[in-house]
Amino acid sequence: MTKMREYLKTLRNVGIIAHIDAGKTTLSERILFYTKKIHRMGEVHEGAATMDFMPEEQERGITIASACCSCTWRMPEGACGINLIDTPGHVDFSIEVERCLRVLDGCVGVFCAVGGVEPQSETVWRQAEKFRIPKVAFINKMDRLGASFSNVLQEMHEKLEARPVALVVPLGEGEQFEALLDVVTLERMDFDVSTQGVQYSRQALSAAEAGLIAPWRELLLNSLADESDEIMERYLSAQELPAELLHQVIRRATLKRSLVPVFAGAALRNAGVQPLLDGICRYLPNPLEAEAQVAEIKKPGSSGTKTVLPFPEAPLSALVFKLFMEGGRKLSLLRIYAGTIHEGKDCLNVTRAQPEKITRIFRLNADEREQIPEAGAGDIVAVQGIRSAHTGDSIAEPGEPLLLENISAYHPVISLALEPHNSGDGEKLDELLRRFLLEDPTLRAELDEETGQRIVSGMGELHLEILLEKIKREGSLVLRIGNPQVLCRETVLKKAEAGGEFDRELGDVRHYGQVTLRVAPQIRGCGNLVQWSAEFMELNPQNFQRAAPQAGRAPRPKIGSKIWPQNWLDEVERGIEDSLQSGVLQGFPVQDVLVEILSLQRKEGFSSPAGYHMAAVAALKSALESARPVLLEPVMYVEISTPEAFLGAAFNLVSAHGGKVIDMRERSGYRIIKALAPMRELFGFSTYLRSSTQGRAGLLMRFERFDVV
Repeated sequence: MTKMREYLKTLRNVGIIAHIDAGKTTLSERILFYTKKIHRMGEVHEGAATMDFMPEEQERGITIASACCSCTWRMPEGACGINLIDTPGHVDFSIEVERCLRVLDGCVGVFCAVGGVEPQSETVWRQAEKFRIPKVAFINKMDRLGASFSNVLQEMHEKLEARPVALVVPLGEGEQFEALLDVVTLERMDFDVSTQGVQYSRQALSAAEAGLIAPWRELLLNSLADESDEIMERYLSAQELPAELLHQVIRRATLKRSLVPVFAGAALRNAGVQPLLDGICRYLPNPLEAEAQVAEIKKPGSSGTKTVLPFPEAPLSALVFKLFMEGGRKLSLLRIYAGTIHEGKDCLNVTRAQPEKITRIFRLNADEREQIPEAGAGDIVAVQGIRSAHTGDSIAEPGEPLLLENISAYHPVISLALEPHNSGDGEKLDELLRRFLLEDPTLRAELDEETGQRIVSGMGELHLEILLEKIKREGSLVLRIGNPQVLCRETVLKKAEAGGEFDRELGDVRHYGQVTLRVAPQIRGCGNLVQWSAEFMELNPQNFQRAAPQAGRAPRPKIGSKIWPQNWLDEVERGIEDSLQSGVLQGFPVQDVLVEILSLQRKEGFSSPAGYHMAAVAALKSALESARPVLLEPVMYVEISTPEAFLGAAFNLVSAHGGKVIDMRERSGYRIIKALAPMRELFGFSTYLRSSTQGRAGLLMRFERFDVV
């Protein structure tokens, strides 16, 4: 176990996150090459990158599914093992980023030196902040025309509210980019083109280079003086500041997320990757230093929470964060937070309450698997044998069931109708869809019994386009495909009160219930809330306790109420929550509504849980119909970057598709148009934009919110 803990100190679980086309996969490829995991670099634009192994990724030159690879980087301080995950940058695949960040200890934010902090960069950075993950940054493409190192740092401060500190700065930008300057050691770094950057040299700074780096050194020391009294004293008294001391303070500040170390380079030109690897190993946390997981105790007779300590000798606690189906077998990707697993180990799927047995364990190398006999706390591995696994499930010891926090759910915003040619194709399609839904929790599918169509829903046009290509490639199916349909929501614009009564015989039993309730609109985006009115609780004070409310509910009734049986009250709430899943306009889910239960009526001998459930359903439907119900459509954030010559064409196109421009600015010689537009108007928008701008405009679209349009 001592050996295992020493191994944990040298392990880094790291993700690469960024906006699409910032160079994540190109950087990942260089990391694998310089750590000698691969012997030849493949390029994204050639469809040969190691981490982009899916045919759909190779054709498009973008990352669609996150890929994991294990490698080792050797520094003067010793070897460091890295579990590296390359994540997608397209907004349609945000769940891939979310579920990877959920299990990572640190991440590298990649920014284009020309584009700066782009919208999806903000999104993934906020996702990392949600999980309190320490970060380092890499400013890529310093050799591109329009590159600006200082502008990206400024945008990181303004848009991400981060405190970036430059540890490496470029010598020259754009076509003048020639080398890197190390702000910590005060050296120049040159990367040898003939060896693809494998050989690089460090040398003393010239007088001109020392003058260039001086203000950056001053900024670094000022930032570190805020973090360390020792550096403050040495700095004020003009004493020597050894690099090792600076590394220690930078590491402490990175781990507590008060500073973000920034590196720079040009990954495609093989410049700047090795200093970044040093930074990953020096500054990002090992599993022993990462944010501790808190799990819910699910043992019968026990309750409360427990901090999961990342020790190999502790009871097993792991999270399934991704699934694959290979040859009919389920492959579960696990982050092991505590304990050890081995082939043949018995375990428990705590989320599903299902006993399981691990049959095989694999180390991941993109699309290749290396079978290993065991794995322990801190590891990220793939396992076979957990048949009941779904994304977000907790795996634990059978006698120590610990439930970890699940992975956030995402709601689809667009759907397609798929119609097979015959029943045989329908069965094949259903089998494929079951597999794809298991692998991707953002997909939804349902069968329309009347038409025989399969309605599939996803996060955007590209998401569904990829799904259709997979079905065609793997199933060899020819389908009739309906036009895309927007998935809306419903809400209300005013208050309304209504009652519902249910009095009917079902079988030989009479059921009765009567419920009066009130609905009211809430602030957009805050969700639904079901609560009992103050008047009801004052009339029945022994029924309620002012405990912390559950999500979507306010003060809960006590169990075993003498006046109102607990199961009656529960059925009232359940009836309301079920009814909120289907609104009164077009049957879309209802959101941003407050439901207050005002009163209940009873008939002795006839009142029943089923009666109150059905009465609550009727009351809510009547109240929604009277509260001015409206549709909420998905509204998309649209950002177009275009040369000045095509600004008018792009602006007119946004207006013609129902868009409202909210901001317009200039960046690196391009005009940036930011707008909001209803999704139903944006089908095929990218094609129209390419046509209107001769293919020279860039486009980003992401879901913003549901709103009245």
